[in-house]
This record gives sequence, structure tokens and C-alpha cells, in this order.
Amino acid sequence: MAVLNKIRQRSVFLIVIIALALFSFVLADLIRNGGAISQRAENTIATINGNDIDRTDFAKKVEAASRSFGTSGSSIQAVNYVWNQEVRQVVFDEQFDKLGIKAGEDQVNELLEESLANNPTFQNEAGAFDKAKMQEYVANIKATSPQAYQQWLDYEGSIGKGAKETTYLNMIKAGVGATLKEGELAYKMENDNVDIKYVQLPFSSIQDTEVKVTDAEIQSYIDAHAQEYKADASRSIRYVLFKEEPSQEDENEIKQEISSLLEDKAEFNESTKSTDSILGFKSVKEVEEFVNQNSSIKFDDRFKFKKDLPASVADTLYNMAIGDVFGPYKDEDYIKLSRVVAQKQMPDSVKASHILVSWVGLGTAGDTKRTKEEAKTLADSIFNVIKNDKSQFATLAPKFSADNSNKDKAGDLGYFTPGRMVPAFNDFCFENKTGDQGIVETQFGYHVISIEEQKNEQRAVKIATVARKIEPSEKTINTIFTETTKFQIAAKEKDFEEVSKESKLTTRPVNKIKELDENIPGLGAQRSLVQWAFNEENNVGDVKRFDVAEGYAVVQITAKTGKGTMSVEDATATVKPILIKEKKAEMLKGKITGSALDAIAQSQNTSVKTASALTMKTPTISGAGTEPKVVGAAFALEAGTVSNAIVGNNGVYVIEVTKKTPAITLDTYMSYTSQATKAQEGQVNTKVFEALKEAAEIEDKRSKFY
Repeated sequence: MAVLNKIRQRSVFLIVIIALALFSFVLADLIRNGGAISQRAENTIATINGNDIDRTDFAKKVEAASRSFGTSGSSIQAVNYVWNQEVRQVVFDEQFDKLGIKAGEDQVNELLEESLANNPTFQNEAGAFDKAKMQEYVANIKATSPQAYQQWLDYEGSIGKGAKETTYLNMIKAGVGATLKEGELAYKMENDNVDIKYVQLPFSSIQDTEVKVTDAEIQSYIDAHAQEYKADASRSIRYVLFKEEPSQEDENEIKQEISSLLEDKAEFNESTKSTDSILGFKSVKEVEEFVNQNSSIKFDDRFKFKKDLPASVADTLYNMAIGDVFGPYKDEDYIKLSRVVAQKQMPDSVKASHILVSWVGLGTAGDTKRTKEEAKTLADSIFNVIKNDKSQFATLAPKFSADNSNKDKAGDLGYFTPGRMVPAFNDFCFENKTGDQGIVETQFGYHVISIEEQKNEQRAVKIATVARKIEPSEKTINTIFTETTKFQIAAKEKDFEEVSKESKLTTRPVNKIKELDENIPGLGAQRSLVQWAFNEENNVGDVKRFDVAEGYAVVQITAKTGKGTMSVEDATATVKPILIKEKKAEMLKGKITGSALDAIAQSQNTSVKTASALTMKTPTISGAGTEPKVVGAAFALEAGTVSNAIVGNNGVYVIEVTKKTPAITLDTYMSYTSQATKAQEGQVNTKVFEALKEAAEIEDKRSKFY
């Protein structure tokens, strides 16, 4: 009891002790796991206006986008696509919430009907959209396929988002437009015109080398136009490429291996304890089987003309007799042996017509319900008709052919060369004669064929070729890896460029790589390399080896640049020409004396030129180029007035207006107002998103995960 009394007396103290213990336990767990904030950061790929984009959800969308792109797109392209979608959704959703824009159920259903109207799944017997069929479809997938049902919900959601976006953009478009006064201005800019005389002192009359621009002047220009010279974070690297290429020794070894296939040889058979005779390429009868067993490239069962043979050995192969063997010889990346197995005379091109009869289940079937047996019966009937009356081809092709590309041209396929058509079709056309007709079955259906014409009959040969690709041996691969490793170690300890020169290797620089770049010139897609270069733990001078498609690349970071304003070095290529032009303009203006064009022209050893019917809409001066400032100045002057010096795109000008012709006054400028309004409305969709994106506060961490 005494113990219990003491506990009661110190209850508050004990509660505090227990609370502190629990707090310490939780705090220690947070520290071990990087903290709640760190954990949240690890699961967030970006924050847009305070909205966190979950990394897992983003990854799922990237995976779906990658599947949609197929082999035509890279992973980083899928990432960028999803990123733009995410940014668009966040910035637009904020606007919808502020304005109370919603997509009603009736509106969504109406849009669903519009988008699905041509889908046969949701059409009735009359070919019209059937809402009941759509509801039946949704109920069915909901009960049988959760994945398909989720896809439907996502699609329905995208329709709703699209509806809200359309409403929002239409509201903006309603406030965008041109007034009648703007329409009148557009009309005048297009139809008011002016004639001038002018003297041009071109910038090209002063050599760039005569104008000096200092780094300080470039820096001052950058400071004055900082908004135009923003720079993203970047990295510069240099690398040496070690290609896994076969050596001459590898090539000789492959040549020796393939040469051993030529002659017959005796091999001891362990199972029969006897010596077997193995026929070589020269004497084997089952040539196709021999090629397929011993070659990297399967037997090609086609007749070829001389032009189709490898150029370097075409004369030799084409003129060999049946059974002759040539090789080994090198053809691009292969060592080959070739043997002529057949020859014949055949045309180099054929003109034919066909009627394609399809059946249900084929890709060419369309709406047909006929079976294969019914298709054969129909093809036979068509063949019998055209066999007796060739002129019926033009009548029957539009009615029965499943080939929409030529059915309305009497089935005319035009001229084609050997190998262009599927094998059975090709063989019929090239192995028969002009005027022959027949039926051929392919994966597209039954073809009723008529050979119209054959051209340039000549000798063709069928050649069996055993080919082995010239590839690096294991020994060569190991040697290349050893050389790469030695270089990597040396480059870490010494100067990268010096080590390259000592090894007689070429160093390739790559400058200004951006954080989300993927392709490295000369190496292709190397996202892991870019991530390494941008890793905060890696510094200028660090070296690493990367596996690349051709072998290995040893890479060194040469520069790290943070986000901000461009340096003088980076901006020089853009800014220096601007400053040179400005200085030339001042130099040329200083050469102008007097106010009469003839006097100015004479003093500068040039002539007075004329330009007629200049308009503000197309401010191009004949003999001078596009000069909007000069033409604009001309419209501001009275006729007979000589201008001061005008700095244009291509030089300094002094002009005199000789005639001003105002456009005829119209009763209304509504058509021009409408054109201007449409032009402005056409920019709304793009400009609004750009503006919202520019105004958004975005923390982008994609590069840490991709």
C-alpha cells in the first residue's frame, strides 16, 4: 500500500517521464528513417503551387505513356509528356475551383456520345449510337474486369476535365477579340502603301574585325537584358569511347572457320565408333539445310538480278555457273561463302491486276460475313467470268475486291519488282507469262490475278550464302575492358587530356548538358550519365566508366553551372553580333553628311534606289530586305520629306517619301475585325497554359528519379 501511495503522490512526474520516453522513441525512429519531412520528400516528384505530385502515381502514368509510345519514344519523352499533363491539370484545376467551373453529368454524357458515336460496340442495328449499349458495356466490365472498368472511369474523367477546360477557355475567348477600329487598322496596314527613294549604308560595308567588343560591354548588355539571358543549370563533360570492335585476328579466325565448311571432311562418330564423311558446302545436296545450320543469315530462296547482289562481288557471283562456289569474301560486317544453286530468265518488273476476296477473321475482311469456303467459291466464280471475258475485271473489282487501294482502278496494282509482294503472289506473277490468270491464296485472302505485262526479261540467279558476322572474340572483349579500366584509373590520377594523348585516343567534349537531357552526342541515350553528372556529390574532375551500346565510355565532369544568368562566355555568341551591329550603326551614321539623298549617295560612293507600294503588313524593300522600322518610318513622314538616319535590320537608311496612297475607305471593316478576332482566339489555348505555367511556383525534382 505504501508503494501505491508513493506512485499516486508522484503521478504527474511519472506521466511526464513516460511521455518523454515515448517522444524519444518516436524521435529516434524518425531520425533512423530520415525524418517525416525527408520521407515525404522521397515520395514527392514535384510540387506545383503547393500541390505535391506523388512519385508512385507519376511512375504509373509514365509506364502507361511508355506503353502508348511503344518503341518510337524514350523513357524521358514519356516522363516529359506526363509532366506537362500534371502541370496542366494542377494549374487549370486551380482556375476551375476559383471560378466554380464544373462539368455536369448531362454534359459529360453528351460528350461521351459524341466521342463514341462511331464505335461499333455502342451502335444499334441502324448504325446509330445506343446509350443502352454503352450502359450495358460499362456494367459488364465493372462485373468482369476491374482493370477495364478503371480505364473506363479514367476515360470518363478525362472527358469531364476536357469539358471544364473547354468551358474555361471559351470564357477567355469570349473576352478576346478585335474592335472595329482594330479591323480598320488591319485593313490599312494591308492596303495603305507608300513609295520611297532611299540610300542604304549596309552593315556589310564594315568588316566585323574593324569593330571591337569587350567582355565588359557584353556583361553590361547581359545585365541590362537579364530576363532574356536566363540560364538553366548545366554540366559539361568530356569522354573517351572504347569500342568493342573485332580485331584483325578475330576476322582472320572467322574467315578460317568459314573456310573449313567448304570441303568434305571425315569425323569420328563416338556413338557408332566409326568415321563419318561430312559433306562440305561445295558438294552438299541439301543446300538450304546446310546454310540454315551454319549461317548467321538464313537461306534466301529468291532469284536475284545482278543489281541486287553485293556491289563488290556482283560481277563474280552473277557470272558463275550453277554449282560454282565463291569465297570466303568480306561483305560489310560478314565473312561469306556463296554458291549458285539455280538460274532462270525472268522479268525485272511485272504489271498485274487482282481482285481480293476476303473472309471473316482476316484483317482485310471489313464488314464481310462470308466463310473461307464461301470466299473460295466466289473467287472461282470470278475467275471463270474473267477467264471467258477479261473486260469484266473492271466491273467485278469495285464490287467484290477487299483491296480498297485499287478496287476502283479495276484492281490495277501497277508495276512492281521481285520481292515486293507476298511470296505466293510474287511467285505467280514472275513465274508465269503475260496474259496468264489464276487464283492464289495468301494471308490477305484469295487473289484472282491477271498478269498484264512483264518487262526486261533477263538472267536471275538463286544464291545460297553461308555468312558469319565479324564479332569481337571473348579475348578481344577482355582486352578492351582491361584497356578501359587502365585508362579510367590513370585519368583519375593524371590529367584526362594528357592520358588520352598518351594512349592515342580522341577526347570528345560535350558542353552545356541540361538536367533532363537524355542524348549525349556520339553515345546516344545515356540518362544514367546525365544523372551522375548532376549528382551533388560529384565534382568537377570526377571520372566514371559507363557501359554504352558500342562498348565503354570513360567520362569526366569538366564544368558545373548553376541556374541563373548566362555567363559572358556563354552569351558571347548571341550578344557580340548585336553589339557589333550597334557599333556599326553609329559608325555609319557618322558618315552621313547633308540632307539631300543624291549628296549622301555621292559621298558614300553608292546610288539612290527606289521602292514602290510598300505596306506595313509586308515591310520588304526591294534590294534591301525586310525592314519594318524603315517602312514604319516612311508611313510617319509626309510626302517630299527626307528622314534622319534610320537603323534597320541590314544597314542604316536615309529615305524620302515620294508618294503615299491611302487605301479606299470601306463601309465596314467587319471582315477584317473577324479575321483579327479569330487570330487572337486561335492563340488562347496555348497562351493561357503558358501564362499559368509561367506564374506557377514549381519545384521540379524529376531529374532525381529519372
